Amino acid sequence: MADDDHTVTVPKYSPEGLSNDSSEEDPFENARKAGKKNLLQWMEISVAEPEKRIVTSMKVQDTFIVYLIETRITDKNVKYNGDGTSSLWRRYSEFELLQNYLTISYPFVVVPPLPEKKASYIWQNSSTDKFDTEFIERRRAALEIFMLRVAAHPILSQDKIFIGFMQQEDGWKDSVYATDFQSKAESRIKALSASFRLRSPDRQYEELKNYCNELESNISNLLKIRAKMADKLYGIHKIHSNYSRVFGEWSGIEKDMSEPLQSASHYMNVYSQSVDGILEEEEQYADQLKEYLAFAESLRSVCRKYECLQYDVERVEDNLTYKKSQKEMLEQGKTGGTFSLSGMKSKIFGSDTPEQRDQKIKQLEEQIEQTQAELRTTTEELQKFVDASVRDIDRFKRQKVKDLKEIFTNYAVMQIKQCKKGIAIWTSAKDCYTKM
Repeated sequence: MADDDHTVTVPKYSPEGLSNDSSEEDPFENARKAGKKNLLQWMEISVAEPEKRIVTSMKVQDTFIVYLIETRITDKNVKYNGDGTSSLWRRYSEFELLQNYLTISYPFVVVPPLPEKKASYIWQNSSTDKFDTEFIERRRAALEIFMLRVAAHPILSQDKIFIGFMQQEDGWKDSVYATDFQSKAESRIKALSASFRLRSPDRQYEELKNYCNELESNISNLLKIRAKMADKLYGIHKIHSNYSRVFGEWSGIEKDMSEPLQSASHYMNVYSQSVDGILEEEEQYADQLKEYLAFAESLRSVCRKYECLQYDVERVEDNLTYKKSQKEMLEQGKTGGTFSLSGMKSKIFGSDTPEQRDQKIKQLEEQIEQTQAELRTTTEELQKFVDASVRDIDRFKRQKVKDLKEIFTNYAVMQIKQCKKGIAIWTSAKDCYTKM
């Protein structure tokens, strides 16, 4: 908690965009002074109440789901207009816009991924309808995790566009596009070219790219195995309904054993029906693994940005080397060894006069000086990116170990709990048989 003398003021954002009034206090600067490193230290965030909506425009019907984002100030030292709460509705496409903005604006950050648009790695009886109630609920939970991860990040949580996403009812999209973030995006062609043409790539990013592939492969295999096991488990449980049917029919012709057989039929039916809840709970753990499957692409995005920056540095270095060699040849009175139009002109019409050569040397010296300045700038930009990205990747790795430990532990506990339920049902069935 902050000391009483550290009061944080949260500006209320208007529909026209984020406030640029310098007279207003910066809530994040004050929060830092109060020892608050991220948004979750003074705000609760939840994504709740998914709602299906249908909008008809120009005889075209659009059906979509909206999610209610609710925030509540939890620190008494944080001042807010009103009662400290806010709520607004957002579509999945708006979450996508936010995620794209963060990825492009903070290329050195491993930006949390969004949940999948269409269900994958599911057991065969699970619904794939994007409007299915269970799928929508799992997506809601995943969107809330996305919001909490961004709000917990020391850099992303301070972004005004992110704050506006939770508080700016109207005009939020306009404020995003007003940042012109799309112009900062590297083209896929440049990223691909940089990846193949680097002379001296950083080993740690090469290792990170390999790690992304292995992480993706391992989690994909885990999800495939889980889906196959879920199919088998579903089949095994459901076939117990045949036990239930046979015991029920048998109880009708066995007067002395009628009651125990009916009871056994009941327990077999309970066992058969219990699998639905088991597999629904399993899907939640699968969704948590899918998040880290998507994290692999977030890591690749960081690697691609590094490659583009490294490529820019090497391109400027090549340009500088070329200009220096040109200057050296002019100073020695030589022409280039390769074919060029200027070389042909020199052979036909004679070499440049000393004055012309001095002028060219002077022009090259100016170009060399400009290129050296460009090299310093690009090298500095690259180094800043490397330093920042390495820190964030380390943060991600620590969080990953913590999360996966919790996921696998909870999954094991869930399996043990389900096995105990099965044992309890079969124990009750055994008691029925002993009464025959």
